[in-house]
Amino acid sequence: MSAPTIEPAGHSTVKIEARIPDKIVVMGVSGCGKSTVGELLAAAEGAVFLDGDSLHPQANIDKMAAGHPLNDQDREPWLREIGQRLGSHGQGSLIIACSALKRSYRDLIRAEAPGTVFVHLQGTPELLAERMGARPGHFMPVGLLESQLATLEPLGSDEAAVVLDIAANPENLTVQASAWLAGLPAA
Repeated sequence: MSAPTIEPAGHSTVKIEARIPDKIVVMGVSGCGKSTVGELLAAAEGAVFLDGDSLHPQANIDKMAAGHPLNDQDREPWLREIGQRLGSHGQGSLIIACSALKRSYRDLIRAEAPGTVFVHLQGTPELLAERMGARPGHFMPVGLLESQLATLEPLGSDEAAVVLDIAANPENLTVQASAWLAGLPAA
């Protein structure tokens, strides 16, 4: 994203970089492209990217790989870890891919990292299932998509968030997310 250039009279050209928020979660159910868009967004914005799946305890990964959905008790330590990573990140922006399906999950993240904003990638069940089926070696089976969709709670009007349709390609979603983030006040 190129920064606007301002040329004050009698002065040299000054570049003003639009700052995005420091704490960003790219969220949505499995197969929506959180990791892909998160990585592209981090590259475009000069941010650090972390895939939230890498923070799951092994017990959670084993449970999902066996076809069993996680419950709130399984998710709580993982969500707190995500919030702590966001809250303790140094300079610059940190973007984490995390499902963040329920309002209470997003609240847990925000409790550890106030000011976190959310980019929700949303798509039809058919498109999500197609994408999940095309991911070889991922621990999340397509059979758990239904439970994730049933768990997903829409973002509240009081949550700093944008919803983007995954029918667009990842590059276009990145441009849309960047534009939305640039319009927010930097923390």
